[in-house]
Amino acid sequence: MSHRWIRALQLSVAAGLTAVVLWSCGTVPITGRRQLNLVDDGQVMAMASAQYDTVLMNYPLSTNKEQTAMVKRCGARIQKAVEEYFASKGQSSQLAGYDWEFNLIESDELNAWCMPGGKVAFYTGILPVCKDETGVAVVMGHEVAHAVAKHGNERMSQAMLAQYGSVALDVALAKNSTQTRQMAATAFGIGSTFGALMPFGRKQESEADHLGLIFMAMAGYDPKSAVPFWERMAASKGEGGSPPEILSTHPSDETRIANLKQLMPEALTYYKPAK
Repeated sequence: MSHRWIRALQLSVAAGLTAVVLWSCGTVPITGRRQLNLVDDGQVMAMASAQYDTVLMNYPLSTNKEQTAMVKRCGARIQKAVEEYFASKGQSSQLAGYDWEFNLIESDELNAWCMPGGKVAFYTGILPVCKDETGVAVVMGHEVAHAVAKHGNERMSQAMLAQYGSVALDVALAKNSTQTRQMAATAFGIGSTFGALMPFGRKQESEADHLGLIFMAMAGYDPKSAVPFWERMAASKGEGGSPPEILSTHPSDETRIANLKQLMPEALTYYKPAK
């Protein structure tokens, strides 16, 4: 089977799924990007909540009262800003089912994440890079943005679409030899991973940077602190650095910082220093 024929079949499978994709599109707030949404929000949040509880059962919470209070305070301020923004747009229903929670986990990892539905975990290892509460707000805004933009739902939907496309391809080639079918499946897998899933991961990360910058500004944190935070994060990687951008679901440090600088004028229009 020629590579040209495989490519033609990939396009045929993709065309057959177009109607489903168009029917299942949503819109990301603020950016207005259209996104795929094949999974019920309630189902995603229920699964996320169960996973969050599992994490809290298996990892110790920080006993540092001051740091824990800072993370919870920052989270609450950004939550309030997000809810007020959606209410002002008459879109509070977009946050239906969110059950916000902010916890600080004792771990050396430089990490933080937010589950669909608003459950956030900060790791103590990232606090030295944050330096202060405004630095925490950079990370908090970014992670909350993933949840508000429903990136978890979108990633699940993309994975489902890739899987169903692969199954459809396998069925279409059922009468061919096993070796030929495996070759076609491999070709489709490479196409879906490098052509869609990874670049889309980078797009989501950049979008979370965009929304996060605005959310922290709405909450009264100076968005200009985002650039030095990501510079510190880049420096913390040491000589090894990060993988090439084409092989990563995150934008390169240089791309991220350049994008943030371009977005800063917009973010500053939302910024009102906390009294």
